[in-house]
Amino acid sequence: MSMTSTAPSPASATASAAPAGRGVWTVVLCWITVMLEGYDLVVLGAIIPVLLRTHHLGMTAGDATTIATLSLVGVAIGAVCVGPLADRLGRRLLLIGSVVLFSVFTLLVPLAGSVTVFALLRLVAGLGLGACMPVSLTMMAEHMPASRRARASTLTMTGYHTGAVITSLLALQVTDDWEILFYVLGAAGLVIAAIQWFRLPESEAFTQAGKSSAARRVPFTDLLKPAYLRAGIGVWVASFMGLLLVYGLNTWLPKLMNDAGYPVPTAVTQLLILNVGGVVGLILGGAVADRRGIKGTALAWFAVSVLMLACLSVKMDSDLLLDAVVFLTGVFVFSAQVLVYAYVTHFYPAAVRGTALGSASGIGRIGSIIGPSITGALVTAGIGHPWGFYFFAAVAVLGFAAVLTLPRRAPQPVA
Repeated sequence: MSMTSTAPSPASATASAAPAGRGVWTVVLCWITVMLEGYDLVVLGAIIPVLLRTHHLGMTAGDATTIATLSLVGVAIGAVCVGPLADRLGRRLLLIGSVVLFSVFTLLVPLAGSVTVFALLRLVAGLGLGACMPVSLTMMAEHMPASRRARASTLTMTGYHTGAVITSLLALQVTDDWEILFYVLGAAGLVIAAIQWFRLPESEAFTQAGKSSAARRVPFTDLLKPAYLRAGIGVWVASFMGLLLVYGLNTWLPKLMNDAGYPVPTAVTQLLILNVGGVVGLILGGAVADRRGIKGTALAWFAVSVLMLACLSVKMDSDLLLDAVVFLTGVFVFSAQVLVYAYVTHFYPAAVRGTALGSASGIGRIGSIIGPSITGALVTAGIGHPWGFYFFAAVAVLGFAAVLTLPRRAPQPVA
């Protein structure tokens, strides 16, 4: 059963009236922005081996870990802070400003004269980067009819995996000239920001919400009031668990598979298969959720994720079977997380949608930091396999339980 609001959504009323050209520019520019985030969040992992081998700035493995952690901390802070600003100042300006911020500081990274400066530049770049995804998802959702909001969120997130693939391919080409990766990203970001300035329209749902006295913009604290508290807690927990799985698997899957006895080429190939499955799952999950309801689809996706992750704890002699299980893991795990975002864009009214999505993304980012850390501790202890997959399966169970608590119907606008 599809979720329906008790009152018509402003976005659904205005999306169909928006000129086709405006809608196309919104879709394209938001997708590219998410692609840039996927590029950035993989670029550091791609160059760390080079930085350590060449002793760039005297960098150690501990320094690299600190830099990676601060990057994710910046992303988390940016995601949480951007929501209230986007609901007050508008989606368009916040998105453009965020892209400019992370682009400028990304261009400065290769010029860092010390490890400390390198880390601080990545932290500030992360602030801008973290703001990009929730604002892009909000704008995409508000330019689509309510019946297609799940598909809008999942299709937008395919840009993330596309960016990750581009980074990997470029990293193989530039080898020791890692600075090129940052220059390409920073320059591309500034070009996109310029195009956004001239071509990206403001969200009409935001504009209409600003004109409506019944749909005033509410502060973050209103998300803690009874009308939204149940949904808020469920979304935050589900987002935390979902991103923990996404980052934990992307960081440690090859190592876990190698510890299970699979040869290194096979283990590395599984990461590619996992992300291919993720793209397929995003397309499939959005289509199913729009037809069958977001909450029910998210529940099914988390449930199948539990099964697939548990299966990976068992050593498989058949390469074909292993590939199939890893592929299905990517299909369901990666899109389960994005369906939580789709729920937010459907459940919350335009006046508070940016704040709600930003808080979900920001709290989820904490999971993206904790997941790799816990899995790394299991690997260090020599029990990465099978306990790493047991841990992931338990996390998926908690994600399922969190989605189960979500209300199906949105409340009346806060008076």
